[in-house]
Amino acid sequence: MFDTQPNTTGLRVLLLTSCRGSSPDVVLQLQRCGVRVTEQLFDAGIKSLESNLHADLVVIKQSERDKQRWQQLVEQCRRAHPSVPVILVTPGGSEELAIAALRLGVRDYLRLPVSPDVLSAALDRCLRGKMPGIMAPEATIDRQTRVMVGSSEILTQVKTYMTRVAASDCTVLVTGETGTGKELAAEFIHHQSVRRDKPFVCLNCAAIPDALLESELFGHTRGAFTGADNLSDGLLASAEGGTILLDEIGDMSLSAQAKILRVLEKKVVSRVGGTQERRIDVRFVAATNQDLESMAIRGNFRRDLYYRLNVARVELPPLRERREDIPLLVDYYRQQLGGSAAARISEECLNRISQYDWPGNIRELRNALESSLLNCGTGEVHTKHLPQHLREATQTENALSPHERDRLFEVLLSTRWNKSRAAETLRWSRMTLYRKMAKYRISHVSPIQYSADSAL
Repeated sequence: MFDTQPNTTGLRVLLLTSCRGSSPDVVLQLQRCGVRVTEQLFDAGIKSLESNLHADLVVIKQSERDKQRWQQLVEQCRRAHPSVPVILVTPGGSEELAIAALRLGVRDYLRLPVSPDVLSAALDRCLRGKMPGIMAPEATIDRQTRVMVGSSEILTQVKTYMTRVAASDCTVLVTGETGTGKELAAEFIHHQSVRRDKPFVCLNCAAIPDALLESELFGHTRGAFTGADNLSDGLLASAEGGTILLDEIGDMSLSAQAKILRVLEKKVVSRVGGTQERRIDVRFVAATNQDLESMAIRGNFRRDLYYRLNVARVELPPLRERREDIPLLVDYYRQQLGGSAAARISEECLNRISQYDWPGNIRELRNALESSLLNCGTGEVHTKHLPQHLREATQTENALSPHERDRLFEVLLSTRWNKSRAAETLRWSRMTLYRKMAKYRISHVSPIQYSADSAL
């Protein structure tokens, strides 16, 4: 059992797990919210629940090995301490599990990994009145310094457009591959808008089952269903005057889409179990990595909702289409992860990083860099410190013909620097062409400059 510091709110959380130290991320996020966390194993937790419970909230992490134990713990807590809210954290989850948890009286149901925004919103709902003004750690610390790093032409155009979009109050649809920074783009729009001093709330549509979505968004009255012991306003009410991000909206069911469409059109909501409608003042931003237009054609997404969302469209480019930003991102995350004493990145290592296609985009880059810094320790990060899959993916690109640079330059000149035609002539993909141009440091120059370079 251990406690985390500091306890800036005076509130205490009991975290019950099957294995001590198995939830460091949850503990750290709770700590950053200013609560004291006491972690106990299930058996010790039962004893605590049976005796005097010194906690304002109980968080139970479901075990993969003992998937039913959480039910006993919830029942014990609800029986001995009915006023103490319970949150269930699960590594997997399903709609059936969520409904079972709700019926047993669990106040909130969270899937791992839990984002700071989601955890903070859960704490706010469970401890409302005890913990006024609680915000996610990212909202109070990182959000003021989180920036869209890069100076490439394509990213500059996107940021310029988002600034114009932010000045209006229209609905925004942010699209892009996984890891391109869709939530960050939504935050950028919020902080550039007149709503910047109001809440920014993120709802992960893929993480909440249909059975709980309506209650999560619109709130519920006391006694609306089993476990609804208190009145809840819902996330839309908590975002009043600000912005709500509907993340992964492509994963919403058709029935849930119909509910969202009505809110977008009418701007009114009513609690589950209630009859009175309330008007809300919220800006909607939706994000997805799916092709909603194709989904709408196939009937998997409502056409009317797609048209309602697609007022302002922000398309985030994948990292492979703005490779010139990679050195800036590497230096930004190097300092963010390692501080002033962060290890340097060798030129060879940076070249390897720049050659890689980054299917996971910026999120994958950050994770790979964090792994490399851990492998290196101090000093300088070399290729051997990079993750194995990255080294293997770029190894082939380094085993090149000594005449390849000359051949590449000749083809680029003969095609008048038409990269699509050059890639077709060389029988390469366009991405391979870009990688090799980056490796040889080839940019659009005149034939005279090329001749001078070749003579060196």
